[in-house]
Amino acid sequence: MIGAGNLATQLGLALSENGHTIVQVWSRTLKSAAKLAAKLKCQYTTDISLIYYETDIYIIAVSDQAIEEVLAKRLWGTALVVHTAGSTPMSILYPYCKNFGVFYPFQTFTIAKKVNFCQVPVCIEANSPQNLSVLKELAGSITQNIRLFDSDQRQKIHLAAVFVCNFVNHLYTIGAELLKEDGLDFEILIPLILETASNVMNHSPESSQTGPALRKDKIVMNKHLASLENHPDLKKLYTLVSKRIIKTHK
Repeated sequence: MIGAGNLATQLGLALSENGHTIVQVWSRTLKSAAKLAAKLKCQYTTDISLIYYETDIYIIAVSDQAIEEVLAKRLWGTALVVHTAGSTPMSILYPYCKNFGVFYPFQTFTIAKKVNFCQVPVCIEANSPQNLSVLKELAGSITQNIRLFDSDQRQKIHLAAVFVCNFVNHLYTIGAELLKEDGLDFEILIPLILETASNVMNHSPESSQTGPALRKDKIVMNKHLASLENHPDLKKLYTLVSKRIIKTHK
């Protein structure tokens, strides 16, 4: 396991619990390498030159910008090397590896919260049918949801994920900050958040849209904008998103 962050931790645990042996963890920092290795009951190192050569698969689970830096620092032999990034093409592995692919679990991860991989989509791609077969078997050991996507498709999925996960989570942060200004608790929003998420499980996001922009209720929208006078950036954001909703539903 090359990396010891959120994804490396959760994926390493899932693989270990489903019969695979993690032989070693590499990380830039001693603390993170040792912490994950303790969970996986394996060896660890912070020296790339000391990464074991006797293994079947190297899983590179580092930040996108660090992938090529890691690849360039050693010879990878004939073992299968995969990265776990959504927006990095498989071709980045070509100059450094003979057998390579992508093993991208499509979920948001934190170190602290254990993930049930059973229904997590794992998006795979490989440079040969044989390597694809290996990745199918590996993915099948932790999930029932295996998806075959090329690099362009995976990048588009990752882009969509930024909107529905990362951006939405930041909107929660904005909502919490606005409430805090008047001494109100974020907890009041939780039932609304859960119901909104539940709606898109059974209906399209477009048909589930509600709110003043959908109704073109300019009186309410203008009141909201007036409340954001001290937040010009949020005022712009409110206007932009509202215009987008109106355009979608006109």
